[in-house]
Parts: sequence; structure tokens; C-alpha cells
Amino acid sequence: MANLKEVRIRIASVQSTQKITSAMKMVSASKLRKAQNAIIKLRPYSTKLNQILESISENNDEGSANPFGVTRPVQHVTLVLISSNRGMCGSFNANVIKMGLQLIHEKYANLYKNNNLSIITIGKRTTEYFTKRGYPVIASDIAITENPNYNDSNTLSAKIMDAFLNHKTDHVDIVYNQFKNAATQVLVNEQFLPIKRKEISQSSESNFAVDYIFEPSKEIIIEQLVPKILRLQFYKSILDSVASEHGARMTAMHKATDNAGELIKSLKLSYNKARQAAITNEISEIVSGANALG
Repeated sequence: MANLKEVRIRIASVQSTQKITSAMKMVSASKLRKAQNAIIKLRPYSTKLNQILESISENNDEGSANPFGVTRPVQHVTLVLISSNRGMCGSFNANVIKMGLQLIHEKYANLYKNNNLSIITIGKRTTEYFTKRGYPVIASDIAITENPNYNDSNTLSAKIMDAFLNHKTDHVDIVYNQFKNAATQVLVNEQFLPIKRKEISQSSESNFAVDYIFEPSKEIIIEQLVPKILRLQFYKSILDSVASEHGARMTAMHKATDNAGELIKSLKLSYNKARQAAITNEISEIVSGANALG
């Protein structure tokens, strides 16, 4: 019966775990709905701004009016790694860390060896990982992913953009999970600065050029528009990551709940078989004892 007791304890333990994972799934689903609405509402605005920039920048001198589009020799690189503050979301954080390490030790290995690489971490998971291992983390923010807002995002993106303008860094990459749907998150390494020329001059959705009238001037419009688009792009990356986090956690908890259910079925089957065997054994002993007395 000791074996039966162990199985009962194991079943109770798995059932308790199943309740926890089911509750976490429901919480993540609720948070996902809010985060998904935020990124879906932002994307049309971001797309339209990019289309306007494409139209007005086609014949513009890249270096004169758009300092954020200037490509110069890369002597210093900054990596922005966006993760979550908590785990229990599958490979969501591990993928960001893995790509970050790949960029550091492969693509930018020479710059890293010469101390010409900086890391900015958003989220507790990447902050703890790279800080504890002595990587050059120059800034971190673990609060913005809890309640992402445009003002906090602007504060961080402004520091990055100022560093680029002041030649403290020559290239900025953002690594984050792009939200597709609740079950799909795509890990991307996106060039933030300098702005890629092809992203400005080409558009898959624009079939005709728009003839704009600029007031006061084309240069001033671009000077004001480009920083706004960059700040919006940075904020969109954070919203993408937050929505992806909740989607990944909801999916992971859904799978964990299903797996717990399958394990409970297996344990109950084992328990019933062991209990049946014990009862059969007791009946056999009683019959044997009765025959001996007879």
C-alpha cells in the first residue's frame, strides 16, 4: 500500500500544478488581449509614417537633412536586447539571449574584444544574464515592460539617438520578439541606426509617388519627422516584445496544463492497476487461508 500512497501523493501534486498553470494561462490571456490591442492599433500609424517618409525622402540627400541616415565606419556598436521580467514563457527569453551572444561573439567579435561594444538591456532576464557575466551593460530598464508607455520609451530612445548623433556609437541593433499571433513570435535583429536607405526609398505598398507641398521646407519637415519615426519604431519594438511575451507564456502554460492532464491520466491508470493487483492479492490470500482451514 506504500506504493499506492506514493501514487496518490504524486497525483495530488500534479493536480495542484495543473491548477497553477491553468490560472497562469488565463492571466496571460487577459494581459495578451490588452498588449495585442496596443500593438495592432499602433502598426497602421507607424506604417503610414514610414510611407510618408519614403515619399518625401526619395530624392533627398541622405547626409544633409537626415543625420540619422548617415552611414559611417563602424567603430562602436550598441545592442539593445529586449526580454521579459519573468520566465515560464518557453524559449522567449533564451532566444533573445542566444542571439545577443551570437552578435557579440561572432558578428561584432572584434569590436567586443577592443571594448567598442555596449549593451542596453530592457527586461530583468537579459539584465541579470549579461550583468552577472560581466558584459558591458551601460543602461537597463526592467520597469518599462511591466507597463509600457510612450514617454518612458522616449527617454530611453532619446539617449540612444543622442549617442549616435554625438558619435558615441556608429551602429545600433535591436533584438526582440516580433508579435505575429498568440502562438507565433518571430525573433528579429533589427537595425535601428543608421536608418537603412532601402527602408526609406522603397515601399512594397506604395504604387505611386505622392507630390507633397512642403511648408516651411522639405529639410525642416524631414528633420522633425525622422526622429519621431525612430521614437515610434523603438516604442513599437517594446510593444511587440510585451505582446509576444504574454503570447509565449499563454502558449507555454496551455501546453503545461495539457501535459499535466495527460500525466494525471497515466498516474490514475497506474494507481488503479496497482490497487486492483493489491485487491486480487488479498483475495488470493483469503482463499488460500480458507482452503488451509478446510
